[in-house]
Amino acid sequence: MNIPLMNWHGIWAIYRFEMARALRTLWQSLVTPVLTTSLYFIVFGGAIGSRMQQVGGVGYGSFIVPGLIMLSLLTQSISNASIGIYFPKFTGTIYELLSAPVSAMEMVIGYVGAATTKSVILGLIILATASFFVDLRIEHPLAMIAFLVLTAVAFSLFGFIIGVWANGFEQLNFVPALLITPLTFLGGAFYSIDMLPEPWRTVSLFNPVVYLISGFRWSFFGQGDVAVGISLAVTAGFLAACLIVIALIFKTGWRMKN
Repeated sequence: MNIPLMNWHGIWAIYRFEMARALRTLWQSLVTPVLTTSLYFIVFGGAIGSRMQQVGGVGYGSFIVPGLIMLSLLTQSISNASIGIYFPKFTGTIYELLSAPVSAMEMVIGYVGAATTKSVILGLIILATASFFVDLRIEHPLAMIAFLVLTAVAFSLFGFIIGVWANGFEQLNFVPALLITPLTFLGGAFYSIDMLPEPWRTVSLFNPVVYLISGFRWSFFGQGDVAVGISLAVTAGFLAACLIVIALIFKTGWRMKN
């Protein structure tokens, strides 16, 4: 039985095109998220940090850094991947892509790989920017990189699904603005859910973003709101669910040709 070879030239072409698009829109892709996150840091770190010195033995300014990185990582991963696949649908070039000698898996690797790369770079730049404001320690650097990459891949896949689903630019912004950002704010980005009284702490555990932020924060300070194993399992489970949905999309052709 012949095993089909991966079309690396096709993957590289899609990946290079998407990375070039990011360079053409550098202000929107990189500078704006960094400035926005810096403003969050200044406002929350200055206003709240002056009244709340520490959370769980960690300075408040340092405590919010993982949450700020995760906020940008989630929104930018979705945005980069969704616009990447939606734009060919909008311009009609999706038919050329579907008829090209590129498999569904190769197409996803190209688009999601580029979106993941951009999001991880942005996350690292925000991390470097935060180091100018507060003293940071990363107790588990390999775990930090693992959570950063795994989360970026998972939400880039989610963004790919949104790009296929969307029928307009308004729908592209709907999920990040009205779902992901509120869930991140309510997911412990700026506080520990252990500070919440019952039943709100229990209610917060139904927010999947809590597990992402908790695991990422654990990699910095060795502590989180939930066990790191559970955080990793939730992230991996979400990634697997997105892969299943994308497989069904290509199998059925749902919204890929209209």
